Amino acid sequence: MRTVLLALAMIGVAFCARAQSAPPAASASASDFEMRELDSRAIPIGGALADTAQWQAWKARFLTDQGRVVDTANGNMSHSEGQGYGMLLAVAANDRVAFERIWAWTRANLAVRADDLFAWRWEPDKRPAVGDVNNATDGDVLIAWALTEGSDFWGEPSYRVAARSLAISISRKTFFLKPPWGVVMLPAIDAFADADRPDGPVVNPSYWVFPAFERLRLAAPDINWRGLTQTGLDIVKAAHFGDKRLPPDWLSLRDKTPTIADGFPPNFGYNAIRIPLYMAWAGLGEREDYLPFVEAWRESPAIVDLKTGATLEKLTDPGYRAIGALMSCATQGKPIPADIRAFNATEHYYPATLRLMALVAARMRYPSCLDG
Repeated sequence: MRTVLLALAMIGVAFCARAQSAPPAASASASDFEMRELDSRAIPIGGALADTAQWQAWKARFLTDQGRVVDTANGNMSHSEGQGYGMLLAVAANDRVAFERIWAWTRANLAVRADDLFAWRWEPDKRPAVGDVNNATDGDVLIAWALTEGSDFWGEPSYRVAARSLAISISRKTFFLKPPWGVVMLPAIDAFADADRPDGPVVNPSYWVFPAFERLRLAAPDINWRGLTQTGLDIVKAAHFGDKRLPPDWLSLRDKTPTIADGFPPNFGYNAIRIPLYMAWAGLGEREDYLPFVEAWRESPAIVDLKTGATLEKLTDPGYRAIGALMSCATQGKPIPADIRAFNATEHYYPATLRLMALVAARMRYPSCLDG
């Protein structure tokens, strides 16, 4: 198989420095969790990152002069996901120069496939730097979303053309119908389909970048983005494992009842922590859909073994806690704490990026949580 299932997708691209283990967080109860009605309108991202100093700090730490977004916790590698996040943040910060740099590097170095999709990983100490030409569908979605936002915000038609070509390739290569789920999205072209493995198809619920799908209708309205959104929500609602009722990073949809995918750590891990970020950003879900995540973030988020219930690692960086703050903002109207808003110079790429993304989501959809 292609680099052993994308090298087990680097276990979510093996994100970030690890924190020390600690006891599980205290439980959230239904009585202290009041769900507000969420607003699922599609909202443009352009100009939403009002704090340009934070963007400048992020650029100085993670973006090279050539336009490569550097994953500082993983051998300074780059990946399509990071390029997509960087392009989105550049639109949010109204920084077209940075956007163009990131987009140019992405095309020059990751556009090595015969289709419009991007190779998922670039390693500076390897030759060739792209050793695996498989794609990562969430990276492709993020790039297509960023191109759509850039076209809408700056009025650049070439971005819209590129977004449409990429979106069409994503749908043709990775979307398929899987009864009873509906429209399902593979994490990559190779290694995850039912023809590739006994428990296939295997999906990654965090690859459903919910806020992207409504906006991608601007570039490719003929694609069933709403059906894909519904499938993603159905998967999240069904994927409750262990005492904490959390979804795993990797999920088998071979049967009507989803199971944890074979050969992957049975963890709520670095991938799955993004699920409530994308749900709250898109304004999707109901009260009960957030309860397991609220419980998981009661003290601080953690990597959890869903089979044993053991807390494997505490994630104490502000970037990880920012997702919990966004949930509290979205569901209870609580202000986002100052320490989460401030840039942290010690954070690695992944938590620092998630923190900025959570702040953009709050500015777009829940601006009152950033007042004061």
